[in-house]
Formats: sequence, structure tokens, C-alpha cells
Amino acid sequence: MHLIKYGHACVRLEADDRVLVIDPGTFSEAEALDGVDEVLVTHEHPDHLDIAKLVAASRRNSAFRVYLPSAAIESAPELGGAAVAVDAGQRFTAAGFAVDVVGGAHAEIYDGLPGCANVGFVVDGTVYHPGDSLFVPPSPVATLLVPAAAPWLKLCEALDFVRAVRPKRAFPIHDATLNELGQEYFDGWLDFKGGTEYARIPVGESVTIR
Repeated sequence: MHLIKYGHACVRLEADDRVLVIDPGTFSEAEALDGVDEVLVTHEHPDHLDIAKLVAASRRNSAFRVYLPSAAIESAPELGGAAVAVDAGQRFTAAGFAVDVVGGAHAEIYDGLPGCANVGFVVDGTVYHPGDSLFVPPSPVATLLVPAAAPWLKLCEALDFVRAVRPKRAFPIHDATLNELGQEYFDGWLDFKGGTEYARIPVGESVTIR
């Protein structure tokens, strides 16, 4: 499997002729959706869900589907029949990948906000994208996409998240608000992650996961 990093929280997974994209938002590049039939979206916030990009893709491809929390369907009526509701505890197949839906709630920012649904996706039992949450999945995963910067996140919480999940490897996401210095600062602190391999994937580049 090839994991390609796009802007902010967006990643693209490729294996043989299978292609799946997670969280193409307003901070990510439109080319992430090239040739894609199915997309996973963790929650309704624009940095994870760029409705304009997805509507454009659905107009080009009648088979295009977007899987997102059932509570988020109301926020994206423009997607029409392309939107497919999913909830925590479900297992389904998207673009030939097995997908387990976990979590359910967005991390609290302040005083109960934002209070919206957020699901995490475990793809093929090995890659975990948590969206805007620090939910620890019930089963081990080899590859963790760890949020790096957000109004709901402390650096120490990101470190504890990696330690709790205990993946073989971790790559940062949710980092569009960090400049180069901030990215280097976060990467340096991830040395406290224990036995997990950690690396940053430059935008548009990929790593191979076995």
C-alpha cells in the first residue's frame, strides 16, 4: 500500500488498482481526488470536508461516493445521492479496502464545543485516521496518522495518543497551521513516542506500507 500525503488532514491510499482518499478539505489539493471513486470523511468541518471539490468530482463521475457520519449528512445536502452515512461500529468496503468505523465524537475544543460527530477510519486493519479526535481504536494498528496542531489539541496529548495506540509507525497530519519551524518542533518532540517509528511525509509524496 502507498500512502500519499496531501495538505493538512488529507491522505490518499493506493494498492494495486484500488484508490481511496480520506478527508479532502479546503486546505488540501484538488489533485488528491484524481481518478478516485470513493472518499472517506471523518466529520463536517471544512478543513476535512470540501463540499465544492466533492460535488465537482461527483458531477464528473456518477459512481462517486462519499462516506461520512450520518450526523454530517445534513451539513452536505449538495452531495445528494453521493453521500453515504456511516457510524461507529460499522464495517464496510470502499474502493476495495476494508474499512472499520470507530470513535464517534469530535474532541472538545472549549466548553463543550464543537459537539459534532467525528468518526475514525481503520483501513485494511492497518492504517488509522482519527479525524479530529484522540480515540484509541479497540484493535492494534500498524500505521497511525497523528494530529499535530489544532485548537483542541495539546502537544502532550499527541504524544500520549501515540503511546496509547502503540503503532509500528506514525505520520503527522492536521498540520496546515504549522510553519516549517513549528513542524520541526513537533517532529522533535515525537522522539518521546517510545518504540514507534516516526517520519514526516512531504505534501504530494508517498511512503510504502507493508
